[in-house]
Amino acid sequence: MESVRDPELPGRLLRTERDALVPLLRARPDEDFALRTCCPGWTVRHVLAHCGAALMRVVEGRFEEGVFSPESNDRDIAERAEWSNSRVVDELERGMTEAGPVIAKAEHGLLDGIALGEWVHAGDVREAFGEPGAYAGEGLGYALELLAGLTRARRTMPLLARLDGRDGPIVLGADSPDPATYTGAAPTLIRLLAGRPLTGTRYELTGANEKELVFFG
Repeated sequence: MESVRDPELPGRLLRTERDALVPLLRARPDEDFALRTCCPGWTVRHVLAHCGAALMRVVEGRFEEGVFSPESNDRDIAERAEWSNSRVVDELERGMTEAGPVIAKAEHGLLDGIALGEWVHAGDVREAFGEPGAYAGEGLGYALELLAGLTRARRTMPLLARLDGRDGPIVLGADSPDPATYTGAAPTLIRLLAGRPLTGTRYELTGANEKELVFFG
């Protein structure tokens, strides 16, 4: 199946998530920013600092060698170590507002995955806070659409996803007459492909194992 890119989709996802996440962050006390997330070694504040830095790199076109590597991410977080939590959130809000048009113009959708990664990290934060529906919400439909396009473009392992409450299946990955199949909730599929903890979830997977399906994490 040929994937037709919607250049505006990453920006819609980011703005939708901005409107949900930023008010939540501004309502939390400072001590909640020190909560641990599922990202090894990272607190909520670390995740937010990373996300804001990544988006502002996109906005400002700062893509030096090694950008987005673990070492680069750690430097970005360290550079914000003396910032207040509110300033970290301010930068994140600006990035989620301004990055979409830049991502839309990038050739071949080169930066589309950044928007999806930001949305997943927002889920990591909600989960650390104990919020329900960590990897769900208003942006889920956009995230699934973006995920399907990215996996098809990158020809990852073929997967036919039959999602609870959705009329038709979602096709991910390379074309195949015999794809692996997933049956279950959409947020659990996000967890599976993003390499997030699956404890307490229920789903059926045939033709592949969990590690083979991790798209990013």
